Amino acid sequence: MATPSTKARWHWFLPRLYIRFYVTLLVTLVVFALAVMLVWHRSGGPLERSNSTLAQVMQNALASADAPPAQQQAALEHMAAGLHANLTLYGRDWQLLAAVGEPIPPHRWRQRDLRGPPPESFMRLPDGRRLLSSVPLGFTRPKAMLHNALLLVALGIGVAAFPLVRHLTKRLERLQQGVDSLGAGNLTARVAVEGKDEVAQLARSFNRAADQIEQLVGAHKTLLANASHELRTPLARIRLALELMQDDVDPKRRAGLEQDIRELNALLDEILLASRLDAVNAEVSTEEVDLLALAAEECAHYDEAELDGVSAVMNGDARLLRRLLRNLLENARRHGAAPTRLELRCADGLALLTVSDGGAGVPVSEAERVFEPFYRRHGTRDNQGAGLGLALVRQIARRHGGEARCTRLDDGRSGFLITLPLKAA
Repeated sequence: MATPSTKARWHWFLPRLYIRFYVTLLVTLVVFALAVMLVWHRSGGPLERSNSTLAQVMQNALASADAPPAQQQAALEHMAAGLHANLTLYGRDWQLLAAVGEPIPPHRWRQRDLRGPPPESFMRLPDGRRLLSSVPLGFTRPKAMLHNALLLVALGIGVAAFPLVRHLTKRLERLQQGVDSLGAGNLTARVAVEGKDEVAQLARSFNRAADQIEQLVGAHKTLLANASHELRTPLARIRLALELMQDDVDPKRRAGLEQDIRELNALLDEILLASRLDAVNAEVSTEEVDLLALAAEECAHYDEAELDGVSAVMNGDARLLRRLLRNLLENARRHGAAPTRLELRCADGLALLTVSDGGAGVPVSEAERVFEPFYRRHGTRDNQGAGLGLALVRQIARRHGGEARCTRLDDGRSGFLITLPLKAA
């Protein structure tokens, strides 16, 4: 039974489906040819049995092996009557016993050129004598004929089957490319329907599924964008009403309402930004950005933030990268403890941005869940935030070809590590 490592090596050696199909066909042909050869060898094919019968008949027609040369010569001449052929009879050790016509040397049989005229026929008699003839006697080397015929048939089938197998698997490859394109976010990806077999039916099913997915995602994005925009109008009215009711509203309640309005505005901004980032084909402006300069500007808004690092120049969207830094710092302010430390290093063509704080950090069990939209950790202070900050951090990092994850630092506490590709030298 194949082990997992053996299967992995096999899949590495035959990575393409059409190669696997083709190799399977060739192996089947080889096994079939070997089986036929084995049966032929064990049972003796009809051609070989006919040659054995003919050899016995000729031995009976000739004189015995120990007969005098004159008697053997007479028997050979009697058998050659009317054949118009040269016949030569040799003993077990290739000594000349009798000949009719020009004697045929043994080396002409042993060193015959298959590309020239037809060679002399050779027959081994049951008593060990050899009979050479200039005309065919029975079937020449029937086992070799069978082997060559099987090899030619297998080769012919193998050559003819390759374009057929390749044509079938090419359709599967095009279907796979369509699935990969759809999975990468290209909702317009479709595949051509070729033929009327199961592969064509699979292509039609994929196209129907892609149509439904595109419609659902489009409707979802439209609803989200419209709802976010529509909510801004009542929020503006509420803010205006608060401004007009300065003397009639308790200051403490007024401050609470203003805070709620600010949080709703921030939530709407993050929802709209997340919706735009979900659109894979959405255009993102690219410019040369120094992450250290952006980080310094954002850290200046937080008294407890400490910045340490080196210049890291990359190509990206400065507005999105600024939002990434702001969300990380805001997350540390809301859910951590002072001071907040931001470190920027460069290694192997990547900018390594680490953000940590003096708080307890994120438990290992929630290291991935904190990046889920609207996920709130249990026990967070005042249940603040919209739950989209870290989700946007990961989306922005991936949009720039990087990654965001929660990791363990050297001091044992947790922190957020952002990797972004630097500008090529």
